[in-house]
Amino acid sequence: MIISFSTSTEGTNEKIEVIHADPVETQNTGSDTEKGVIFQTCYVKSEAEKKYLRKVNLAFIPLVTWIVMVQFADKSSLAISAVLGIYEDTHITGSEFSWLGSIFFLGYLIMQILNQILVQKLPIKRYLGVMIILFGLVMLFTSLANTFPQLLALRFLLGVFEATCLPCIYIIVPNLYRRDEQTFYFGVVTMCQGVGSILGNLVAVGVSQMEGPRLGLQMWRWNHIIFGAFTVVLGILCFFFLLDDPRSWILRLTKEEHKIVDKRTRDNAVIRNKQIKYRHFLEALKEPRLYLIGLASVCINMQNGGLLVFSAQIIRSLGSYTPTESILLKMPGGFAAAIFIILASIIARRIQQIAYTGMFFCLVSLTGVIILAAAPHGSVKLLGYYLSWAMGGAGVMFISMVGTNVSGYSKKIFYNSFLVIFTTVGNFIGPLVMLEREAPTYKIGMIIYCIGNGIAFCCFIVTRYFMAKENKKRLANPPETPLDVNGDYTDQEDKGFIYKL
Repeated sequence: MIISFSTSTEGTNEKIEVIHADPVETQNTGSDTEKGVIFQTCYVKSEAEKKYLRKVNLAFIPLVTWIVMVQFADKSSLAISAVLGIYEDTHITGSEFSWLGSIFFLGYLIMQILNQILVQKLPIKRYLGVMIILFGLVMLFTSLANTFPQLLALRFLLGVFEATCLPCIYIIVPNLYRRDEQTFYFGVVTMCQGVGSILGNLVAVGVSQMEGPRLGLQMWRWNHIIFGAFTVVLGILCFFFLLDDPRSWILRLTKEEHKIVDKRTRDNAVIRNKQIKYRHFLEALKEPRLYLIGLASVCINMQNGGLLVFSAQIIRSLGSYTPTESILLKMPGGFAAAIFIILASIIARRIQQIAYTGMFFCLVSLTGVIILAAAPHGSVKLLGYYLSWAMGGAGVMFISMVGTNVSGYSKKIFYNSFLVIFTTVGNFIGPLVMLEREAPTYKIGMIIYCIGNGIAFCCFIVTRYFMAKENKKRLANPPETPLDVNGDYTDQEDKGFIYKL
């Protein structure tokens, strides 16, 4: 429930908006009522805070959206290369192509342990900027590869360097935004992956018009050169100008805005801390929801990895399409993914229900995969392909569940890393269940993706149950006084912390 009203302060016409971010109720008896106020997390959003939020959005959103879009376009460049001549030019087989898709995620996975330490110890924008420059250079070097071992090594390195991108952004968002704002902004960040797919396809359409080598280079090589060069430039911009702190010099804060940041930080329960607290890790490892979210991430992202790598080939198999037409027909898939993600974020924010929203999008995604598995060739199967991208809406709800319901800086980084690790495992497995002998229908792969959607649906139910049960306990026994947010307490230590369901 969100309640708002407008009033005016003495001597000014400034409008005040009062928002109750957490839809929880307390008992109306005795001392429990007084203690229960601690749970209402109500705050006053003044015009000054709205102005501050606009400054944050203007400084953060444009650059971070380009980072996510280009990172996703780089990652998905292999799928586009399949119809731009990589098979013929490098003489790789279908099985080797599957390994090129999966090896990326192996590098992505291996990097997460080191990344968890570096993201807490180093300035985020400097660290991320260097990593973006490095994976841009890998894209450029990929355009020079001629054999399967060379391509395999470069795809592995691309995964290593790209592994740092989303965990860095996932820790910046809770730093900048209030808890009730975070679901929407996680959605914006995740949506940019779908937009990145569209961007990659648009560039590929232009490249495909070459209809042959230029300057001695095949079309798929030019695709890597274009995105590699742009990525390097983006990394330089990130190194100097990415907003990674609510008090950054980029915002040029006034004294009033510094006070606003103090209030928002108390609501976020996120304080940057360079000290690694291993007790936070142990606490996280004891929580069932960590494994539920991890299992769901594997299940959802098997489908993502498989469709990402084989999408152009699946579409090309539906009819007699040219390479350019196959790429053009991929674009609505990216558009659908972006729409599903932002729609899920808006719905969850409006109804204040993260888990139920995720469950709904699991069902939509399941419907799409069933159509892919059962429908004959034609437009109906293409509809199933587009609907299957609703998995993005479910995925962003798990990201929001972590971002809004985990406190303690080391614990939040651990959860984000764990989420990315299991997302990577899913993406690694996904292309491998798309068996070459079953092309172009890939029925076993589609059946496995159907099961994955069902498991993710169940994980939402059980995770919500555990958090709702804990909320009920805390409301029945409210703490006497709130803890100081500067103490970097976890959500288990802070009994005044109410989970968003």
